[in-house]
Amino acid sequence: MEETPAHLTAKPSWLLTQVAVHAHRLATEGFGGVGARGYHYRILAALDEFGVSSQAELGRRCNMDRSDVVAAINELAEQGCVERTPDPDDRRRNRVHLTPAGRRHLRRLDRALDAVQDDLLEPLSAEDRQTLTGLLTRLLAHHQRP
Repeated sequence: MEETPAHLTAKPSWLLTQVAVHAHRLATEGFGGVGARGYHYRILAALDEFGVSSQAELGRRCNMDRSDVVAAINELAEQGCVERTPDPDDRRRNRVHLTPAGRRHLRRLDRALDAVQDDLLEPLSAEDRQTLTGLLTRLLAHHQRP
């Protein structure tokens, strides 16, 4: 950062943006190493935690655009990680289920993302990592309030 103006490097918003660029690159590389994308992880994680969901619910929970949800679910269905079935209450809507293969794939993605976290946060102690995570969680919660 020797060539970066101090006006910038003193601003948390600038620092967060710069770290986010690196985090995104590392996550993309990590997921790519196991033949996946971040959208796959979001969907599999939501299905694992919340169970069967409609595509619209997945979009809201994962903060994804509808077209990205459909594309990612198509890719995951081709891999046998999820199955789509018509919603018995509304035939226009699909219900998405996590398969055993999807659960195994999620575990692989978790390991890849854990390695990314270690790489990203390498200079921080375990205590500093917890503190940073807590602070970022508070900031995000504040800005996501209705």
